[in-house]
Amino acid sequence: MRRRDLLMSAGLAGAVPLQVQPAQSAANPKENERVKMMSPRERREGFHRNLVARGEAVAQNQFRGISTLKEWEKARPQFLRDFLWELGLPEGPRTGPLRARITGRLERAGYRVENIVFESSPGLYVTGNLYLPAQRPQGGAPVVVYVCGHSPSPLGAKIAYQHHALWFVKHGFAAFVLDTIEFAEIASFHHGTHDLEWWHWLSLGYNPAAVEVWNAMRALDYLETRPEVDASKASITGRSGGGAVSWFAAAADERFKVASPVHGTWAIAPHIRDFTVRENCDCIYVWNSELLDLPSIGALIAPRPLLIVNGRRDPCFPPAGYNEVEQRLREVYRWYGAEDKLATFEADTGHEDTPAYREAANLWISQWIAGSRPAYSEADIVREPDPSVLRVLSAIPKEARNEGIDRTFIPAAEVPRIENLAQWKRRSSSLRETLSSRMLRGLAPRQARFSTRKTPIRSWCERYADGWDVQFDTEPGLTVHGQLFLPRSSARAHPALIYLKGANDLVYRVDYDDILSIFPEHIILVLRPRAVDYGMTNPEMAEAKMSAALLGTTLETLQLHDVLRAVDFLIDGEKLPITDLTVFGRQTMAMVAIYAGAVEERISRVVLDRPPESHWDGPAVMHALRYTDIPEVAGLIAPREVAFLGRVPAAYHPVETIARLHPGGKQVRRVNSLGEAMRGSA
Repeated sequence: MRRRDLLMSAGLAGAVPLQVQPAQSAANPKENERVKMMSPRERREGFHRNLVARGEAVAQNQFRGISTLKEWEKARPQFLRDFLWELGLPEGPRTGPLRARITGRLERAGYRVENIVFESSPGLYVTGNLYLPAQRPQGGAPVVVYVCGHSPSPLGAKIAYQHHALWFVKHGFAAFVLDTIEFAEIASFHHGTHDLEWWHWLSLGYNPAAVEVWNAMRALDYLETRPEVDASKASITGRSGGGAVSWFAAAADERFKVASPVHGTWAIAPHIRDFTVRENCDCIYVWNSELLDLPSIGALIAPRPLLIVNGRRDPCFPPAGYNEVEQRLREVYRWYGAEDKLATFEADTGHEDTPAYREAANLWISQWIAGSRPAYSEADIVREPDPSVLRVLSAIPKEARNEGIDRTFIPAAEVPRIENLAQWKRRSSSLRETLSSRMLRGLAPRQARFSTRKTPIRSWCERYADGWDVQFDTEPGLTVHGQLFLPRSSARAHPALIYLKGANDLVYRVDYDDILSIFPEHIILVLRPRAVDYGMTNPEMAEAKMSAALLGTTLETLQLHDVLRAVDFLIDGEKLPITDLTVFGRQTMAMVAIYAGAVEERISRVVLDRPPESHWDGPAVMHALRYTDIPEVAGLIAPREVAFLGRVPAAYHPVETIARLHPGGKQVRRVNSLGEAMRGSA
């Protein structure tokens, strides 16, 4: 370092730059030319290890330091609020008419079946079969809410689970078998992120498990109106997806006195580590911004009786996951002195519905609700030979909103229209707080040091600037790759560009047409954030994104962290003499660039090429749509500059309004090329 230079533009003053030294020629290789660069496969493995490490950290910290019953009882209400908020469910009692109707009755020996439909919220229809003993017990029959797994049928999933209800009704219970929202008489969606790339689900914080839990709670509301039923003796069970919903519903609603989830038990770290997330539907998990794990969710059930039922060869819910849940949850039951109320059952099968699993779950519920464990037999269980008699609806009601419930169950925010600077200052202050406290909680701490690899670029780029392939760690063990180009100009300091490469930009590694004109006078870092250049298939990418959501974040937020660390790399790591700093992104990477400009004031300018106009279009930030949308976040860049290649999309016109409100600030620019945008900073 020869001397301290002041870095001009927002937030750059005070860094310590170094003069850019020209690279040595190919005949005189640089000292670090022998450094071995990590391959895409090695960096992908590092990415996976990083996800696993995050999962292990969630597991270790999920109880937030609580170690006694007194501490837990004090903290439990907040855990419940956090869990309900993650699901998008309201706190407190549910209101609104159920508009329940009985559309058919079947009289059978010793019991009857009622075909029932109710609206858990206006237009959200729930279909199910209520099995009632022929002889009404004094005070009403205890009740089991049975939440189905994934069993496709136009008659609803319920027809595949008749035998579960029949055992209960023959032993004095009422059993209400609920269709899932996916495989119901009015079909909806469970596999939005898993199959359909509906990543706006993450930006809404929407998960179909929330609707399933809501429907189960509302089913219990309905059962409380039935004189044949003693809803104070309610339990819940189900398998597969219904197993996961059994966990969530019992945690959310204390009216479920006993729970027995079958084949639906998971823990974050083992599922990410062993690539099990890909095996499961969206409804199995929660998008985990509060950094809970299934043990801390299950702790909300304690000390109520809970039986965890699993198969040792189940690929969806393997032992590594369910054993960890049981071990961590047992400590909570120990706090209560209620270890006898937590039990496990496993058999040496796969993901199957067998008599052994039904016996374990059913007798557990009978033991704790009815006080008996009768000899188990299914010999007298006879399913309906014509399952169509269990159909509830003859036609889909015109006002049904089941198919679009993923877009309306959690309301998206209405972004306010900004009229003056005072209004914007209030709004932007609130928005920045929300970015920190809700939307970007998944950002990792920005470490002070870098682990850096460099090797010279030997290509035609040498004719324009000195270049290096560079790799640096943005988190411990998480390495990103790029190219760093330094001008040969004699100027003391230069403007800098961080050029974000997306997966669609990687046809040819050194295809730099759009920056040729700025090579001579600009420091350029072409950055490939994590997961951009690993060669991942669509299923692999979907699993990575779902895994990130299990960790309370999104892939795009993790990539945002890489961009922020790239800023640190240029300024604090390489100590380059920078006059101002621009970030450029195209399409999805344009969204990442917007968020980088919104949170990092050392970025002087953001240049955008075809940015997404809304989180509804795909690129996700956790819960963002509950508060804002991408164009409003872009407004946070003002009074610094935002430039668009080509037209300014209509959705971004409010950004122009916000920019004009700042006296002396930079106005939104429309440019024809990246070079044109950058030469304004030369």
